[in-house]
Amino acid sequence: MEYKLNFELVPDSCWYSNLRSLLSKKQWDFLRAEAMERAGGKCVVCGKQTNRLDAHERWSYDIENGVQKLEDIIAVCKDCHSVIHIGYTQLKGNEERAEKHFMKVNGCSYAEYRKALGIANELHQQRNSVPEWKLDLTYLKRYIKED
Repeated sequence: MEYKLNFELVPDSCWYSNLRSLLSKKQWDFLRAEAMERAGGKCVVCGKQTNRLDAHERWSYDIENGVQKLEDIIAVCKDCHSVIHIGYTQLKGNEERAEKHFMKVNGCSYAEYRKALGIANELHQQRNSVPEWKLDLTYLKRYIKED
C-alpha cells in the first residue's frame, strides 16, 4: 500500500552521516531555509501548520551499486520526522506517539502500521548488506552557479 507518511530507515553504516555534518553551518542553513520557504509554514507530509519544522534529507538507495543518493530536502513537523526515523524514535522510547501519528496521517489500522514497519525493516536489512555506500550529491548542483 502507498502511504503519505513512510518510514525511511537509514542503513546502519550511514547513521550520523548527513548534510549538516558535510557542509558548513552557513551552507546547511541556506538549504534548510530554502526547504522551509517551499513548505510555507506547513509540514509537507501531513500539512500541519507550525513554525517549528525540521529539515529532512530524503535519500534513495541503490543496493545493487551501493549508491546513496540525495533526492530532496523537505520541511516536516516533529511528529512526521519521528515516524520517518522510527528506528531512532524506538531507541529513544517514543514509538507509541509515532505509531499513532503514522496511523492518523495514513488513515490506517495498527495491523497496517505493523505490516509497513515489517516491510521497512526488511528493506533496512537489505541496505545493511552493502558494506560501504557511495554518496551521490548531484541534487546540490542546482545551488551551484556556473559561469
